[in-house]
Amino acid sequence: MNDQSELLILLRLYGILSPSLLSKWWKEDPSLSLSEETSHPLKKLSNEKISASSIRKLAEKELPKAKRLIKTYSDNGIGMIAISSPDYPACLKTIHDPPPVLFLKGKKTFLNENRLIGIVGTRDPSSYGKSVVRHLAGELSNKDWTIVSGLAKGIDGLAHKETIRTNGKTIGVIAGGFDHIYPRENRLLARHMAESHLLVSEHLPHIKPQKWHFPMRNRLISGLTEGIVVIQGKERSGSLITAYQALEQGREVFAVPGSIFDQNSQGPARLIQEGAKLVAGIDDILDELPGFKVQYTDPV
Repeated sequence: MNDQSELLILLRLYGILSPSLLSKWWKEDPSLSLSEETSHPLKKLSNEKISASSIRKLAEKELPKAKRLIKTYSDNGIGMIAISSPDYPACLKTIHDPPPVLFLKGKKTFLNENRLIGIVGTRDPSSYGKSVVRHLAGELSNKDWTIVSGLAKGIDGLAHKETIRTNGKTIGVIAGGFDHIYPRENRLLARHMAESHLLVSEHLPHIKPQKWHFPMRNRLISGLTEGIVVIQGKERSGSLITAYQALEQGREVFAVPGSIFDQNSQGPARLIQEGAKLVAGIDDILDELPGFKVQYTDPV
């Protein structure tokens, strides 16, 4: 772990600076220098409320405690990757508001091993929606794609389960921390994924999921992936939020059509009307993703 990563993790663990401020500081100055300057990025970003010297003194005092806390987390299977680390997913650095620190449980190499694609949808799928997610998740995992979803009830959970059943790789991005897996019905699934696959959160383990955490989670699902496949969802749903965030992030958006008599077909239909690629099989997805187009260049 480099000095920048240690500093970011310390400040994130102690909540000394907001995650947004930490990310903005890192983008302004990847070295995270704490030398006292009249034009230090922290002064500008905090409207003169925070000085480099105060952060430096606090870091020097708290670093030994932070290292003990990091070890405690590690002993409980929780890893951390700061945005300054080469292990941090390069694609996630390109989004508007990347988390300064990711909390991980499981096989962190999944973040960079294979190509990643997201599958999301309604929490109340029809038998048709269930069949579609099983087909697409299974076929994509057989083609060595890692399936990313939100560990939610319905389409998300099914995407994880089918990927596991077909011996693929899957990543679950959760709202809140690891001590409070939601929904309860997916806790056994989450436990298995923490052992054999990967769980990702931007929150400290003790944080309970709040309503606003879910759209925050959705931007990470899209940010980690090359594209998002939406399988059933109403016009106003978390699935569509994820799709629109994917568009903002320069990712591809795919939508599976359904019956015009099913409310959960309205979301995908709207996306198709707005230019999303209609999916009738995995070739419709693979043809649009011959190579990863999102590139990241380190700040200078």
